[in-house]
Amino acid sequence: MRANNLPQELRSAQVLIRFGSRLAIMIGFAAFAGAGFGKGLVALLWMSALICAVVGAVRREPPLSAHLNHWDEMTAYVALCALATGVVHHH
Repeated sequence: MRANNLPQELRSAQVLIRFGSRLAIMIGFAAFAGAGFGKGLVALLWMSALICAVVGAVRREPPLSAHLNHWDEMTAYVALCALATGVVHHH
């Protein structure tokens, strides 16, 4: 069964699982960052957002699709990056 034939709900669930697992890995790496947890997490979130944008463009995924894709994942990383940046600069 090809990924294009999967139901939209299953594809969206895969994106959510992928996002959660990547976020957990990033938090783990940020915990051991030499620059500190906050700055390390901001850098990893920023890089993940860029990677998702590149993958979304290469795969030609529509940005406003009915199901979740790399563009939605990129948006979530950018939002978390902005939140983490605000927290890091506040302290």
